[in-house]
Amino acid sequence: MAATQWVLEPSHSEIQFKVRHMMISNVTGSFGKFDGAVETDGDDISTAKINFNVDADSISTNNEQRDGHLKSPDFFDAASHPAIKFESTEFRNEGGENYKLHGNLTMRGVTKPVVLDVEYGGTIKDPWGNIRAGFTVEGKINRKEFGLAWSAMTETGGLVVGDDVKIHANVEFIKG
Repeated sequence: MAATQWVLEPSHSEIQFKVRHMMISNVTGSFGKFDGAVETDGDDISTAKINFNVDADSISTNNEQRDGHLKSPDFFDAASHPAIKFESTEFRNEGGENYKLHGNLTMRGVTKPVVLDVEYGGTIKDPWGNIRAGFTVEGKINRKEFGLAWSAMTETGGLVVGDDVKIHANVEFIKG
C-alpha cells in the first residue's frame, strides 16, 4: 500500500503546557513555532508514524522575564538545544476515536519514552478540496527526567515550580 503524507497546518494547531507554580496555581505556556508530519499506509490512520519538532526558543508564558529564564540553561537551554523532538513508535487504537501515542521525546539532548492520549477528531474535505485530519493530544511528563532541573523552595518548604508538566495540543494535518 502506498504511503500517504500529512503535513501539519500550523495556523490551526497549538501546543500548550501547564505546570504548578508555588504549589497553589498553574502557569500556562505555549510554543509559537513547530512543525510536524504524519505518514500513514493509505488512509488508515491507525498506521500513523508521527514526527514533531518544536522550537524551544518560541516558548511564551506571557511573562518576558520568565520566558527568558525558561530559555536559559536552568531549563530548556534553547541556545544549545534549540529543538524539542517527538518521534512515534506506536499509535494504538483504544476504542472509538481514542488512541495511545507511544514515542520518544527529546529535550535538552535527553530522550525518553512517553505515552500520550490522543482523541481523533475526524477527517474532512475542506472547501478548497484539501483533506484535513484533527487530533487533540494530552499527556504528562516529569521535567526533571529531561534535565530541566532548576528548582527553588518557598518559605513554607513548597516548590516554586512543580516537576510534572501537563501537555495539551490541538493539531490539524493536511493530506499531501
